[in-house]
Amino acid sequence: MSKKSARINKSPLRRYSSQVLDGPERAPSRAMLYAVGFQAKDFAKPQVAIASTWSMVTPCNMHLDVLAREAAGGANAAGGKATIFNTITISDGISMGTEGMKYSLVSREVIADSIETVIGCEGFDGFVAIGGCDKNMPGCMLAISRLNRPAVFVYGGTILPGCLNGKNLDVVSVFEAVGQRAAGTINDKQLQKIESCAIPGAGSCGGMYTANTMASAIEAMGMSLPNSSAQVAISAHKKTDARDAGAAVVNLLKRGIVPSDILTRESFENAITLIIALGGSTNAVLHLLAMAHAAKVKLHIDDFTKIGRRVPVLADLKPSGKYLMSELVAIGGIVPLMKQLLSAGLLHGDCLTVTGKTLKQNLAPFQPYPKGQQVIRPLKDPVKKDSHLVILYGNLAPGGAVAKISGKEGEKFRGTARVFDSEEAALENILKGSVKKGDVIVIRYEGPKGGPGMREMLGPTSAVMGKGLGKDVALVTDGRFSGGTHGFVVGHITPEAFDGGPLALVKNGDTIEIDAIKHRLTLDIPAAEMKRRKAKWKKPAPRYRRGVLAKFAASATSASTGAVTDAGL
Repeated sequence: MSKKSARINKSPLRRYSSQVLDGPERAPSRAMLYAVGFQAKDFAKPQVAIASTWSMVTPCNMHLDVLAREAAGGANAAGGKATIFNTITISDGISMGTEGMKYSLVSREVIADSIETVIGCEGFDGFVAIGGCDKNMPGCMLAISRLNRPAVFVYGGTILPGCLNGKNLDVVSVFEAVGQRAAGTINDKQLQKIESCAIPGAGSCGGMYTANTMASAIEAMGMSLPNSSAQVAISAHKKTDARDAGAAVVNLLKRGIVPSDILTRESFENAITLIIALGGSTNAVLHLLAMAHAAKVKLHIDDFTKIGRRVPVLADLKPSGKYLMSELVAIGGIVPLMKQLLSAGLLHGDCLTVTGKTLKQNLAPFQPYPKGQQVIRPLKDPVKKDSHLVILYGNLAPGGAVAKISGKEGEKFRGTARVFDSEEAALENILKGSVKKGDVIVIRYEGPKGGPGMREMLGPTSAVMGKGLGKDVALVTDGRFSGGTHGFVVGHITPEAFDGGPLALVKNGDTIEIDAIKHRLTLDIPAAEMKRRKAKWKKPAPRYRRGVLAKFAASATSASTGAVTDAGL
């Protein structure tokens, strides 16, 4: 008998809930649940949790309560007993550029910890996790991997575009409008018009930004239902997806399929392949490394380079391209693209998924994209022939760094360092015009420990684009970038400045070279000078000494290993 068969035979539908609910001695537990709506017959059913990140904090999540109820209905109809609970979310878009943004990456860990805590405490047999904003997806997946109970992820869906004067808008339009206002190309009244109509309702930010990137990656890994990642938030399709996910968990329970059967090395390779083809966010590198760690799958930043050599960018999606996620949804979503990649031998089709079928079986019924569409390019005519996610090394990043190189800004940049010890200082100088053509903006002490929390630099990068310097200025940081960032940017530099990495030693006027062809990031000073500067450097005091940010700073690993908080356990 195989190990899997032995495990299934020992795993009844109520492996966990029976410990909490069965027998005379568990009467107090059952009594508590009568009060929240249970009937006697419900205690004999598999208990299915619906972990929702619903909140009115952000439009990304404001509709997830509706999807949670749909998922509960699907689980109940399939023979389970569903219970809905909530966890937190934060809004990157609202907190961006402020001290509050330091809580963004931390929220990934809080979400994972809170889902694990509730599921583990209450003895749920399986669960649906529903996410909307950027950190929801990896946070849910960390919990799914740690718990290893039958589970399905549901993405809240993309927002529809705003519109002004016949032009589609999204949240990045507003960030870039700030730069346009500083450059004098628009006035306050025009800025107010853009901000008032760019975000028309519920759903995650509308380009191939981090939320859509991570949802797509999770689908490619087999942990959500087909096309779950490519649906409009406010749509009948999204409600059906949530309801079907509830039923799918009960099916997984019956078949004894758990996440570790699905989350394999090959499934992570599928995720990397798809996000490259979609032109996805640099955050995918950080989060996939963390998710692989939770799933006990060996993954390294260099795997992005290896896969990136053979996988082209095919999607002409924002931020670097023309189209929004809703326009990809309108032509069939990501499934036809996955089918195209599978036919080209770029995906592992035999990977198991939450449908109980293989990826290849899931893709078989779907039709190709309609003729004439421009959103997804053919393999023979890609947007870029290899990956836009470029892993760099060099004396400025001996532990690695992640660049986002669309090809439109070129593949090399050599310029003069303009050094700032915080995002706020950099943004102030960009907006007032002191950053000039040929500068390499250096933003440091924004890493996992130094920030702490590794803030995203959407404010500075959008200001650069808004001021028309996108091809003339580069930016390097030990922080992160929003999925909405485009331009010549390098983030995740390790070791980070707070740990005494070379980024801490850069001075104004130094020459920095970014070479995406040779995968090098170089500070052009002699090694002896680097050594002298290192000897004089003093580690700054921690910015937080208590609370969740202090705990994160004390336990987080480097960006090159996913900034995970449990690596030493």
